[in-house]
Amino acid sequence: MLFYLTRRLLISFPVLLGITVISFIIMKLAPGNPVDMLIDPNTPPELLDAKREMLGLNSSLPVQYWHWLKGLLHGQLGYSFSSYAPVAGMIGQRIGPTLLLALTALLTGLLTAIPLGIASAVRHNKAFDHTMTGLAFIGLSIPPFFLGLSLIYVFALKLHWLPTGGMSTLGRGGGFSDTLHHLILPATVLAIGIVGKKIRYIRASMLDVLSQEYLRTARAKGVKESMVVYKHALRNALLPILTVFGTEIPVLLGGSILVEQIFQWPGIGQLTMQSILSRDYPTLMALNLVAAIVVMTSNLITDILYSFADPRIQYR
Repeated sequence: MLFYLTRRLLISFPVLLGITVISFIIMKLAPGNPVDMLIDPNTPPELLDAKREMLGLNSSLPVQYWHWLKGLLHGQLGYSFSSYAPVAGMIGQRIGPTLLLALTALLTGLLTAIPLGIASAVRHNKAFDHTMTGLAFIGLSIPPFFLGLSLIYVFALKLHWLPTGGMSTLGRGGGFSDTLHHLILPATVLAIGIVGKKIRYIRASMLDVLSQEYLRTARAKGVKESMVVYKHALRNALLPILTVFGTEIPVLLGGSILVEQIFQWPGIGQLTMQSILSRDYPTLMALNLVAAIVVMTSNLITDILYSFADPRIQYR
């Protein structure tokens, strides 16, 4: 296992380097200029050129990338073009709220999708199974922005049960209960998308296992149905379930961009949208790097969990 982890880490460095190169090229090919976003269009051309020189935009693309990479190797992510604040500090302030939102949605989706998927497989072709399949397709089909705006309209504007957005109420100091109150709507939007997709995967995985001969033998020996389902069938169905939930973490990061924007949640997603609109290259490069690290880490954790779910899988 140690050799496998070391090998994965060594492979990850050139992969991350390639991702930064591709991200840098795509950003430079995109239309727009950071200076045009920051300065009055009536500014004299010589001042615009001085601003570009100060930001290092007059250098060639390889030189610009090398300056960024050299700073990264020294532990520096650069400074924001729009706020002039250290990018590392900006991401450090935003990553906590995003992790809170994403992990809450993932945990809610797990606790909802797994039992419903199992129950749907056990009651195959019955009313409950058809109902869960229909609800799963509905949850999968509703666009997050439409669902988010609908929940805001119903629960915030009409019923006044929940806030429209933000992470805390002004003047209350942002305690645990206040943060939880603001977390309900955005986490629900992300969780519904997870549940809609994963119920179908879990149901299909369980149906495949429940038809195996060894489970019929267990039933013939008088083993309780609950033991057959939750001890024998579920464990053998875990591998595909772990796969789909391991890939959900990167999807949550992408989905949080839209959801955080709708609910004004002060996380990485909102920072990403602001950086795109302002052409803030250093912040976008750092955010792409963080997203790549999260994806690779989630895949590594999923591979490690495989060995716990199935002892036959060994990494050398």
